[in-house]
Amino acid sequence: MKRILLHTLLIFGLATGLLSGAAQAQDNSDFFDQELLDRSSVQEFIDKMVSKHKFERKWMKKLFQDMKPRKKIVKAISNPAERKKWFQYKPIFIRKERVLGGIGFKKIHNGTLSRAHKEYGVPPEIITSIIGIETKYGMNTGKFRVIDSLATLAFNYPKRSKFFLGELEHFLLLTREEELDPYKIRGSYAGAMGKPQFISSSYRNYAVDYDGDNKRDLWRSNSDIIGSVANYFKRHKWKANEPIAVKAKVSGNGWKKATLNKLKPQHTVGDLRLMGIKPTQPLDDNMPANLLVLDTKNGKEYWITLHNFYVITRYNHSSMYAMAAFQLSQLINGTTTLEK
Repeated sequence: MKRILLHTLLIFGLATGLLSGAAQAQDNSDFFDQELLDRSSVQEFIDKMVSKHKFERKWMKKLFQDMKPRKKIVKAISNPAERKKWFQYKPIFIRKERVLGGIGFKKIHNGTLSRAHKEYGVPPEIITSIIGIETKYGMNTGKFRVIDSLATLAFNYPKRSKFFLGELEHFLLLTREEELDPYKIRGSYAGAMGKPQFISSSYRNYAVDYDGDNKRDLWRSNSDIIGSVANYFKRHKWKANEPIAVKAKVSGNGWKKATLNKLKPQHTVGDLRLMGIKPTQPLDDNMPANLLVLDTKNGKEYWITLHNFYVITRYNHSSMYAMAAFQLSQLINGTTTLEK
């Protein structure tokens, strides 16, 4: 999950209130100068890991001594790409090299992707697109040590400290369960890992051993990676053989009464029709739906987004992320062609 970050992270509500969080972190800049082990919050966390999960206190103290909170992590999370307009965001992901990379990935792993499609109902091009958007098919899985990212955000980013304390707990449990070295694992600034950029809680809850070697390896096993992305969507109620989004035409002023740009469907396709919002492809009027309005260089673009579009936003809580994933999947599948 790239990101991206991030299924439940970038996937998971980070676009809300980020600037105020950054301001808080700056106001508490002394956090970065204070040793982690000197903080009462860190001692409380260690106590919890020792009493609740039976970690060795000496090992926990050594871990925190070696953690390095970084200001650049707070800066990065305070300026996510999802804050951009669609015409600025789209070119980041909808690019020739990412399309060609996806076509190649889909061809090489066709057997595993087809198996996942059959078992989970998630199309190969969607799985491929997610991996492409998150890490360029594994070319960029992150440069930060995950323990440093999580320590920084858990103890130096007050706005989201509760969430990242939970992720740090999940990360340490994950490394113990999967026999991973916590010092060596690298990921995004938000602690997302592997080709699909799963955060620690998602890794523990949704990653699967899809190659049968009794490990869940989201770095090297493309079978595990493909199966895990498919399982993630299935667990978030992906509906097989249903559409994701359809371009719409609007007429009159009734469409302005529609709830705009929400992630979870607020209307039905039939409701939208009555408001003057008509899909450019056939859709069942009973389908839950939203109206999404995107800013392009040539004006507004209107889309009817459906249940499976909402499921994609469970990976990253952004309608622009979901639209980029959808459009990239269409390009990979040859359904559409890249605009020049």
